[in-house]
Amino acid sequence: MEPIYHPAGTDGDLHSAMKQLQVGRWIAMRDLLAETGSNWPLRSFRTQVLGIMAAGSDVTEAWLAEEPDSYDGQVMLARVSVERALRSHRQRHGAAGSLEQRARGAAMAATRREWRDPVPWLCLLTLAQVDVRQVWRAHRVRAPEPMLPMGPWGLLYEVNRREPGSREAYHRMIQFLLARQVAEAGALAEAMDFSRWVASWAREGSSLLLLPLYVLAAQCRRQGGGHRPATWRLQWAEEPTIGYSLKAYHHWFRRTGPAVRSVSDLSHLACALWAGHKLNEAAAVFAAMGPYAAREPWASVHDYGDQPDAAKSLFLRARAEAESARRRAPRRGPAERPPAYPSG
Repeated sequence: MEPIYHPAGTDGDLHSAMKQLQVGRWIAMRDLLAETGSNWPLRSFRTQVLGIMAAGSDVTEAWLAEEPDSYDGQVMLARVSVERALRSHRQRHGAAGSLEQRARGAAMAATRREWRDPVPWLCLLTLAQVDVRQVWRAHRVRAPEPMLPMGPWGLLYEVNRREPGSREAYHRMIQFLLARQVAEAGALAEAMDFSRWVASWAREGSSLLLLPLYVLAAQCRRQGGGHRPATWRLQWAEEPTIGYSLKAYHHWFRRTGPAVRSVSDLSHLACALWAGHKLNEAAAVFAAMGPYAAREPWASVHDYGDQPDAAKSLFLRARAEAESARRRAPRRGPAERPPAYPSG
């Protein structure tokens, strides 16, 4: 079965709104956000995906022209403005500075409209990765953990006040740490320290338990993909990596349902378990993904050189190996259960 790559993943309502966005229609987006209400994790995900898609058009501006007092429209303008600023920064475009200022202004305006909503603060936290020299004071706050560097900790605090343990917020912190203008090895070390610190206290059922796996994928990405020795999987089968993978499997995957699992998280966990030779566990995660897949971390860890569709090839190989191992494994009786991985 060929994998389906779609940013909306299993969110059917988001799929429908995105189809309307493709033809320049904003009403489905407006209605979707109204239905999402104060489900903050879902609102964070949906506005992020919609913002990325809408950034290349004026559909959000058209919405606000029709409904200038719409708070959701203002939030989407902030999301779109941040995405445009990020793209301009990556391309080193001359307008990057003005786009950053515009995005920050849109996000700040949204924070003044609705105290409870974490999304405008997520927009401000996202912009921190553009400030690689940490010029803004808000990006030079002392960390709550002495071993971690200064950063946008106050913005993270504001998101946590509204959505404790926000998945997006902690991923944005990793992006900030990786983007800082320091030696590459140092940036990776800081990001790994941060991810391990978060995983040490993340609650049962939290996807933050997977953060170390994301940083490992980022490390592979920075090392350059495709031309790795045959032994590249060894680090995933050794401590501490295999410990993080199994902890995420037992304390996140097995404690949550499909509605709160993202395809990206499932993809990173499946890859880590497969690379760590935990094929039965990997098979369960692949099964939970259904027909959907994410290109990462497969695009960062593959060893197929310059082969086209290398990420998909590795994904299909890993899924097939895991499913084959699952079929060969003896069935457990009703009284048999795998032991929970220690939480410490």
